[in-house]
Amino acid sequence: MKEVVVKYVARKPKLDRPIFIEGLPGIGNVGKLAAEHLIEELNAKKFVEIYCKDFPPQVFINRDGTIKLVNNELYYWKTRKKGQRDLIILTGDYQGLSSEGQYELSDTILNIVEALGVKQIFTLGGYGLGREIEKPRVLGAATSRNLVKKLKKYDVVFRENEPGGGIIGASGLLIGLGKLRGIEGVCFMGETPGYLVDPKSAEAVLRVLTKILDINISFSELQRKAEEIEYIADQLKELEGLSKKGEERKDIDYIG
Repeated sequence: MKEVVVKYVARKPKLDRPIFIEGLPGIGNVGKLAAEHLIEELNAKKFVEIYCKDFPPQVFINRDGTIKLVNNELYYWKTRKKGQRDLIILTGDYQGLSSEGQYELSDTILNIVEALGVKQIFTLGGYGLGREIEKPRVLGAATSRNLVKKLKKYDVVFRENEPGGGIIGASGLLIGLGKLRGIEGVCFMGETPGYLVDPKSAEAVLRVLTKILDINISFSELQRKAEEIEYIADQLKELEGLSKKGEERKDIDYIG
C-alpha cells in the first residue's frame, strides 16, 4: 500500500468557485460534529475516500457484519442559489498519527481540492478550556489581517495583543500549507471543556460559518445531542459526588 491512497467513488464534480471546509476528530470532536452535521443537512455527496498508512491499524465493524477500513472522506455540495458558492467538505475517522503523516495527508487533500478550484479554506475545531462553558465563543485565526478584519463582524474572537499560541493537526496545517499555495484560510475553534464530545460548541462554530456562507440549516439534531451530553455529564457528576462521600465515610470509620 502507498503512503496515501485516493479512491474516487464518484465522478469528479464540476464546481463553481468551491470553498473547502475541514472537520476532522479533535478536541471535543467539535470539527467532526460540525462537518458531519453540515453534510447531513445539505445532503452533500461523497466523491473521494482517502486511506493512509498513518491512520491507526484497524477496521470498523458495520451493523450488517461487514467491515470498513478507517479513512477520511470528501463530500461536495452544489448550490442552486445565485451568488452562493459550492462546497467541498472533509471529515473522517482519524487524523494522521505522526507529523510526517499529517503533512502527507494535508498535501494530498490540498492537491485534490485545489485542482477543483478551491481558493478559500475554513477549518473547524475545538479550543479546550478544561472547564464548563455556558455559551461557547468562537475563536479564530486567519492567513491575513484583511480576513481578520472581515470576520470580526461575525463575532469571531481573535486573540490579538496576547501571547501567541498554536493550532495542532489538520486544522492548522491545511490553512498553513494552503497559504503557501496562495489559498486564503480561516480556522474557527469553538470553546469547549474538551473532555466530552461537544455538540453545543459545534453548533456555535456552524452558526458562524453558515452565516458567512449564507446557508440556512436546522440545528435541532445538534441541540438534541447537546441535551444527551449534558445528561451524561450530570450523571458523571452525581457518581463522582457519591464516590467522594463514600471515601469520606471510609476515612471517618478508619479514624473512629
